[in-house]
Amino acid sequence: MVLYMSLAVELKREEKEKEKRMEWWRRAKFGMFIHWGLYSIPAGVWKDKRIPGIGEWIMYRAKIPVKEYEKLTELFNPVKFNAEEWVKIAKEAGMKYMVITAKHHDGFCLFNTRYTDYNVVKATPFGRDPLKELSSVCRKEGMKLGFYYSHVLDWHHPDGMGNDWDYDPAKKDFVRYFRDYVEPQVEELLTNYAPVALLWFDIGNRLPYPELARELRDLVRNLSPDTIINGRIGHGMGDYIEMGDNKIPEHKLEGDWEVPMTLNDTWGYKSYDHNWKTPGRVIQILVEVVSKGGNLLLNVGPTAEGEIPKPAVDVLKEVGKWLKVNGESIYGASASPIEVPPDALYMCTAKPGKLFIHVIAWPWYGELKVYDMHEKVRRTYLLATGDELNFTQEGTHLKIKVPRNPPDNIDTVIVLELS
Repeated sequence: MVLYMSLAVELKREEKEKEKRMEWWRRAKFGMFIHWGLYSIPAGVWKDKRIPGIGEWIMYRAKIPVKEYEKLTELFNPVKFNAEEWVKIAKEAGMKYMVITAKHHDGFCLFNTRYTDYNVVKATPFGRDPLKELSSVCRKEGMKLGFYYSHVLDWHHPDGMGNDWDYDPAKKDFVRYFRDYVEPQVEELLTNYAPVALLWFDIGNRLPYPELARELRDLVRNLSPDTIINGRIGHGMGDYIEMGDNKIPEHKLEGDWEVPMTLNDTWGYKSYDHNWKTPGRVIQILVEVVSKGGNLLLNVGPTAEGEIPKPAVDVLKEVGKWLKVNGESIYGASASPIEVPPDALYMCTAKPGKLFIHVIAWPWYGELKVYDMHEKVRRTYLLATGDELNFTQEGTHLKIKVPRNPPDNIDTVIVLELS
């Protein structure tokens, strides 16, 4: 009985700590993902050939030998990198947190680490620590900052997973790699770049030993209890669920979850990928994710010079303009409490006492029908202007009189105040 009570107390304490840890993240809803590293130099091209697949996987896709790929460090000199500009772009887009690749699968470290010289400070002509600079600006600007760290795949390290063209898999000692390299580097990130709002791990489904995921989680908890851990750490050790890349669930999900999403078709910069999502598409993706209970982490892939591509910036600025007007319906909002048919003209987000009806296909006949309304509506109005709208409610059906033309062609938000 004593042991049972002790476990119950411990679980309650852990749950209380998690609630505190997740509070800002649940309000934020929208973040910037940044994939940046040596792969931005070839930008999808190797030996005069376009390499298929996402840009940051070029080493793997082209089976580039370690010694050849290492030579990219001699060319990495992103003199146009400006941490203040990056944070400004994120803030103007309405994003509340940023996550940048400290180490991706190619093993190159975008921070100054003492565990390898294969890092941006020691191996490149740039010689600066962009994570340190970004951390400083984020603290000043009140932007939450997190780090992506590839804890399983490492094509550069002889004991890391994934590289079978340079290293014999049978001779790898993954546990040694994890305990002597991964864990110490995570400790560096948590201590040298504090505060770290979030650690974003990847490919945790390939982590062979559950105890290693537990070790890593405990390391983070002991060093930085307020740091959130994403779901891809593996073996259920994360604070929230990470959806598949670019995968939005079909229905509302309970609990905390996030969708990592590309702005074009790649994460790392590719010179010939111009398939940018429009501002309207991004806004509707964000609304859909929030309406189902999640967060959206939207990626940009800076160039080798250190600039976020102009088409990406232009899209983000337009998204930010919409959020300045309609942010109340996104930040801190929860999933729709009403059932919304998949072919409906609208989506729905909610706050206590309010529903936000996001009308994405305007009813040309001047009347919007909202279904599954089990609570009494006392007032309806346009969020952007405050203009009142007439309505009638019969049972669970609500009919709202709307203007002939949509005030916002992308997403007009109508607020329903509940009795």
